[in-house]
Amino acid sequence: MPGPRQHSRSSPHRTTSRVRSPSPGRTSESQPLPLRTPLPVPAWGRREVWVLGMAEGRRGSRGSRGVPTVSQRDLLYEEALYTVLHRVGHPEPNHVIQASELLQYLQEAFQVPPEEHQQILQRVKELEKPIFCLKATVKQAKGILGKDVSGFSDPYCLLGIEQGTGMPGGSPGARRRQKAVVRHTIPEEQTHHTRVINQTLNPVWEETFILEFNDIANASFHLDMWDLDTVESVRQKLGELTDLHGLRRIFKEARKDKGQDDFLGNVVLRLQDLHCREDQWYPLEPCTETYPDRGQCHLQFQLIHKKRATVASRSQPSYTVHLHLLQQLVSHEVTQHQEGSTSWDASLSPQAATILFLHATQKDISDFHQSMAQWLAYSRLYQSLEFPSSCLLHPITSMEYQWVQGRLKAEQLEELAASFTSLLAYGLSLIRKFRSVFPLSVADSPVRLQSLLRVLVQMCKMKAFRELCPDSAPLPQLVTEALRTGTIEWFHLKQQHHQPMVQGVLEAGKALLNLVQDITGDLHQCQRTWNKIFHNVLKIDFFPLAFLELQWLVAKRVQDHTVAVGSPVSPQMGESLFQLYVSLKELYQLGPDPSDREGVLPLDGFHRWFQPAIPSWLQKTYSVALERVQRAVQMDKLVPLGELTKHSTSAVDLSTCFAQISHTARQLDWPDPEEAFMITVKFVEDTCRLALVYCSLIKARARELSEGQKDQGQAANMLCVVVNDMEQLRLVIGKLPTQLAWEALEQRVGAGLEQGQLQNTLHAQLQSALAGLDHEIRTGVCTLAEQLEAGIAKQIQKLVGVRDSVLPEDAILPLMRFLEAELCYMNTNLVQENFSSLLTLLWTHSLTILVEVAASQRNSPLASNRLKVALQGLYACFHARGCGLPQEALHTATFQALQRDLELQAASTRELIQEYFCSRIQQQAETTSEELGAVTVKASYRASEQKLRVELLSASNLLPLDSNGSSDPFVQLTLEPRHQFPELAPRETQKHKKDLHPLFDETFEFLVPAETCTKDGACLLLTVLDHDTLGADDLEGEAFLPLRAVPGLRGCEEAAEAPQTRLPLTYPTHNGHSILQLLEGRKGDREAQAFVKLRRQRAKQASQHALRAGR
Repeated sequence: MPGPRQHSRSSPHRTTSRVRSPSPGRTSESQPLPLRTPLPVPAWGRREVWVLGMAEGRRGSRGSRGVPTVSQRDLLYEEALYTVLHRVGHPEPNHVIQASELLQYLQEAFQVPPEEHQQILQRVKELEKPIFCLKATVKQAKGILGKDVSGFSDPYCLLGIEQGTGMPGGSPGARRRQKAVVRHTIPEEQTHHTRVINQTLNPVWEETFILEFNDIANASFHLDMWDLDTVESVRQKLGELTDLHGLRRIFKEARKDKGQDDFLGNVVLRLQDLHCREDQWYPLEPCTETYPDRGQCHLQFQLIHKKRATVASRSQPSYTVHLHLLQQLVSHEVTQHQEGSTSWDASLSPQAATILFLHATQKDISDFHQSMAQWLAYSRLYQSLEFPSSCLLHPITSMEYQWVQGRLKAEQLEELAASFTSLLAYGLSLIRKFRSVFPLSVADSPVRLQSLLRVLVQMCKMKAFRELCPDSAPLPQLVTEALRTGTIEWFHLKQQHHQPMVQGVLEAGKALLNLVQDITGDLHQCQRTWNKIFHNVLKIDFFPLAFLELQWLVAKRVQDHTVAVGSPVSPQMGESLFQLYVSLKELYQLGPDPSDREGVLPLDGFHRWFQPAIPSWLQKTYSVALERVQRAVQMDKLVPLGELTKHSTSAVDLSTCFAQISHTARQLDWPDPEEAFMITVKFVEDTCRLALVYCSLIKARARELSEGQKDQGQAANMLCVVVNDMEQLRLVIGKLPTQLAWEALEQRVGAGLEQGQLQNTLHAQLQSALAGLDHEIRTGVCTLAEQLEAGIAKQIQKLVGVRDSVLPEDAILPLMRFLEAELCYMNTNLVQENFSSLLTLLWTHSLTILVEVAASQRNSPLASNRLKVALQGLYACFHARGCGLPQEALHTATFQALQRDLELQAASTRELIQEYFCSRIQQQAETTSEELGAVTVKASYRASEQKLRVELLSASNLLPLDSNGSSDPFVQLTLEPRHQFPELAPRETQKHKKDLHPLFDETFEFLVPAETCTKDGACLLLTVLDHDTLGADDLEGEAFLPLRAVPGLRGCEEAAEAPQTRLPLTYPTHNGHSILQLLEGRKGDREAQAFVKLRRQRAKQASQHALRAGR
């Protein structure tokens, strides 16, 4: 090999051409520089892209820290081409293999024209080749054989490169060649050896050697490991003996020449199979098959160049050249992405990664210097290119891990310190302007800001930063000051941006409003986004800082503006001040809670600045609302908005108007409790006044639209809409206490109000307005009811005149159809509350009409039956299966009485007679007094014989009806009603002379079927009479025994002995029974007249006896 060599094999303890690791300026670490760091690239144009091109290169020299000059560019391009052309080693995974592809990439990266590229390429090819070297580091070994008596070895290694041997492996001869020891295959002057490690099986050397070679294809690396054998006496060896294996080793050494070292194993590798960098454990191969497992050896390899022929390599430090090449390629990568309208993700292309890896490896640039070059390049590019800051974290971490200040030269330390200072200053400038540099309109702005802060934090934590920049203030302090300064600068920029073109108080107010709104929006962003970022990274609470700075600046300007406005306040100025007040209140509420504050804020009590504008605000609110109400009514066509929304457009506009008033009150939210109460009173008063104004306007609008309308139905439609609008208004007014937060206001005012003042003001105003609305609604509903009542009365009157042949169900059809049509229409056009009110009015009116007609048709069962069916139909119509009026609302006293009367009027004569006896039986059951006397009977029914057996036992306490103070009683037994027992004649007992307590003891039997006896009203009438010889018999009293209660009927078993029944005697009603009155009115009915005549006769007798007795 060319070049000077040093050779010596006199002792295994001496080595030549060896580089011990680590050494200053170079390290034995051989991990490749990770250049691909995929990161998001921000799409914000805050820097110009620096492209190291030909045209820019000719502008002049900027030295090693700036853009290279033309000569520097040419030298750098020559260096890159030289690196590609003299590439050795097996390609790394994911690296570009073809040299042509790498050359094409370099041509594009340096923007070299094709002709010039060919010229430079040819010139580089003509340069002398470098000296190819294998940088081999023997790290350590493990599990080696123990050759000494003690069971350990004293290992050392011999290593070198064998040239021109071809490829080992394959044939047996080649296999033996591969296992040949170094001292037999490599000349002594080219052999290198490590130091000896005594008594170990796991030696550690960490020694580096530079081994030159000519042709990588025909070169192989050899390493032999030996155990150093020194001359010792047998006594010494026996002293080290520990086991039988040691004794065997003594006998073996006795046969060996003195001082002959033991072979431990070897490693043979083809150089062309090695990557540019290798770091592996290799097995130690034996020379023979004895002891095949001889342990492993850890080796590191790096294929490097010596004496490169390029000008840059001869004239500049390797680190500086690599830094310039890295800057050039990264600039090209960024430019390529921008031309393709995409963002660079901080990942180098395979071509750039391959070239940089080859250059760093060939130039033997340490990992630390590669990390430092990456840091310097990226930190500079970050200040001029659209570049993700997070890519700086890797070089920071790498430098921190490997930092040793003594390995850098003075100029390198100065360069590194300058890069720290420059990036810190640039980062603080970005933080000061972060609102514009990292706008939230760009999605990844928070991520980019957080990344920048983390880079600065990691940089300031570095040992290199603390040693090279000892006077730098703590980063949180610098960032806090930058944020404070940036906030003030941002405020003045915003103020200048909103400066009005025309000078005036009104224009100044609008500009101030826009400024306050921008500040409030910025504070919201600080609270939601920015404060979290600064607190998480630097523990800086940015939001309080920004709020305190901005509120001082805002307070002064707002106070000056309100003073300039003065008093009184015009409506236009009042509106501007109100918007300013609302925006300022929102800003103030972002501040800390009063309990957490230290001292007084400039914005405390800011509402007092706006106090002169309150009357203008209240008047403006009412005026705007009144104009909207008037305009809404004028535009209203009084047509329902839809099937579900039955009010018109004006009601919707009115609801919106009232909602706006409530919203204004909530926006105002005046802090002073007593003034807030008076403001609320004014709002309620204006709202109630607007409600009454709306009622007047909507009624006038209905009259206006109804004029000239021939269709009464259309007028009814509009009246329905008016009523619905008022009902909607009533609902809206009822929500005022909630919308204006009366309860909270009462709690705030507290003892400031007199007892009941809130009730007497706010609630009184509200109740008065609601009462007025209820009256208007009732009036409208009554008007609608009056329009329908005439139709109902007409239809009911027609029922009477219908032909007798028409069935009642058919006769009421016109009434039902009329009601169905009208009520369906009203249900469609009225809200539920008003429709229910209308139904109540119509039901009451319908009952009144039916009562009048029923009284006029009292003696006509046919007409009464029709009226009864009509009442049933009306009930079903108004109830509507639960969708109309509830049953309790329908079951009024008038309805129940009318239902009872119509039931009787519509009944037949026999049904009435039957009902009469039902009532007398009921009277008998309710009678307990025996002032007229009583009779005692026993009754039973024999179902087998169909016989009713009656035993009349006695009578007692009879009234004396004769002049002698006594009576001649007898009892007449009759089964009633007579039409149910037509074939059974009345029976009589014997007459007893002068006896008020007669004992009859007589038995009567009636042949009657059981079902007849169980009908309603079936009874045994016991009439007690006083026999008179000359005149008619006198009535002592009547008693009614219901037959269905007789034992033996209704499935009851016949008793062995019938029980006695004592029945008090009663008189018929002297003023006439209602059923008798109905029967009496049926003049053409003989049965009715005969029954009435008999009952009237009994009633007359009863009345005479009552007069005689003085009752």
